[in-house]
Amino acid sequence: MIKNICCIGAGYVGGPTMAVIAQKCPHIKVTVVDLNEERINSWNSEDENELPVYEPGLAAVVKEARGRNLFFSTAVDQAIDDAEMIFISVNTPTKTYGVGKGMAADLKYIELCARQIARVAKSDKIVVEKSTLPVRTASAIKDILTNTGNGVQFQILSNPEFLAEGTAVADLFQPDRVLIGGDTTPEGQKAIQALVDIYANWVPQDKILTTNVWSSELSKLTANAFLAQRVSSINAMSELCEQTGADVNEVAKAIGLDSRIGPKFLKASVGFGGSCFQKDILNLVYIAKSYGLHEVADYWEQVIIMNDHQKRRFAKNIIKTLYNTVSGKKIAFLGWAFKKDTNDTRESAAIYIANDLISEQASIAVFDPKVEEKQILKDLNALETRSAETNQKGIQTFQNSYDACEKAHAIAVLTEWDEFKTYDWQKIYDNMLKPAFIFDGRNLLDKNKLEEIGFVYQAIGS
Repeated sequence: MIKNICCIGAGYVGGPTMAVIAQKCPHIKVTVVDLNEERINSWNSEDENELPVYEPGLAAVVKEARGRNLFFSTAVDQAIDDAEMIFISVNTPTKTYGVGKGMAADLKYIELCARQIARVAKSDKIVVEKSTLPVRTASAIKDILTNTGNGVQFQILSNPEFLAEGTAVADLFQPDRVLIGGDTTPEGQKAIQALVDIYANWVPQDKILTTNVWSSELSKLTANAFLAQRVSSINAMSELCEQTGADVNEVAKAIGLDSRIGPKFLKASVGFGGSCFQKDILNLVYIAKSYGLHEVADYWEQVIIMNDHQKRRFAKNIIKTLYNTVSGKKIAFLGWAFKKDTNDTRESAAIYIANDLISEQASIAVFDPKVEEKQILKDLNALETRSAETNQKGIQTFQNSYDACEKAHAIAVLTEWDEFKTYDWQKIYDNMLKPAFIFDGRNLLDKNKLEEIGFVYQAIGS
């Protein structure tokens, strides 16, 4: 029975996942380690608003287990040495250099973890891939551990996460499935069972699936690709709806009632974001191309092309509607996070729309209840479109949505925060320049109510 777990990486996956394991398995010591001292200090903060990850319900889980059997530390070597099972949950961004630039996953952090484990380990370890990885990464990890280790025996498991940000804690408590892949050898099966036994403390056995390691690795990429494909598919139809007079919401409801299709991920929007969808599809495209499967690669790449197009045309529509110029005009952004109930901004549509509008000399005013100004500027500067000084002049953040919208020419709703539906829209309208425009990128607000007030209202797909 496993009594000591280490997780390398205290980000969006490692922190919440280990917190739930610690809460559900009080007999196991769980240590989450990261070289980022500021992040570890945030996890250890008594102020729940300082946790580096915002997820509904997460603060309560961390508070219950932290100090009992959940620990956050920068002492990576010590945690590796003590652990019987080590989860690798570090970032695997898309490469920005060299072969595979713009598509392949950058595995340098994974390799650094493997080499550190190999250097430190003095006893047999089970190493679990938690990060989203290309197929056959486990083989590379095993090569490093076997050839540079200290005669220690390692078993490599793949245990991809299927969390949806904003509902991550609920997903961890009641997952659709837990997937564990490992070797078919007796030692591999024993390692798989050790991880199965941990999840079995709260997950029904029929929801714990075991496969070979390659199937597990590919299943994660495939799941994200299929979900993203649905979003791009309904967004493609949204543009057709706008030209034909159809309503994409009515179309989505009609097809969603087909039991073969179902209603989920059929919400037309300004486009998908987040840490996984684009990165994983690009990775899938790169893998397919590396095997010479060009038709397969082209098929999945179109999902990304459609998503990029949806963001660009949203920005173009704002410019066109505002009399073909936004120069000097104030555009209020409601929302910067890529979806509600998270402070994650990675690949958020808001970043790219702001970038396009700033290029047209618009003045952007942003309100998001969970995203700070420094993150917004960091996101824009990462695009390297213009100088940081120019970005800072082109964008301003507000602590209050009413202030953000005051004297604005238009409002762009870019995150589906529930609070936006509760606003005093008459008050907002009264303080805007006229005509007052709303561009609803999430189909969130009540069209009839807003038009009665006097807004010129446009939504995706209608």
